[in-house]
Amino acid sequence: MRLTVIAVGKLKQGPERELADRYKSRFDDIGRKLGFRGLDIHELGESRARDAAARMAEEAAAITALMADGSVLVTLDERGQSLDSASFASQLGRWRDASVPGTIFVIGGADGLLPELRRKAKLCLSFGAATWPHQMVRVMLLEQIYRAATILAGHPYHRA
Repeated sequence: MRLTVIAVGKLKQGPERELADRYKSRFDDIGRKLGFRGLDIHELGESRARDAAARMAEEAAAITALMADGSVLVTLDERGQSLDSASFASQLGRWRDASVPGTIFVIGGADGLLPELRRKAKLCLSFGAATWPHQMVRVMLLEQIYRAATILAGHPYHRA
């Protein structure tokens, strides 16, 4: 199963980029041994439309264009479900074991995700009720993806 992160907004050089790159690299090392075919990250520019609805629609169209058929969609949203790391790992493992070709994680822009796109998601995931900057959400998501791989591998990184 291939994992893909589609994020509205671009990470600049700095600590967030370094952390994101570190967790992606760590996942790449362990993920292949677990049957994951890689982790791709696509950055999309934020829409410049005048109103929020138009911005979300433009961003949703760009996101949809990158989504592979047959993939599971996971959206990140503060109204989503809060999973502990073991449950998240278990869910990824179930999709992998069911031969799902890919899992796509979507991080929206400042206005959030178009409601129609959120409704298509198999899982709407939250990192708490707080609103987080997309740069931080990306780092937290990549860390959780890496952590999930270590849990599936029985690696001691996760000590809960």
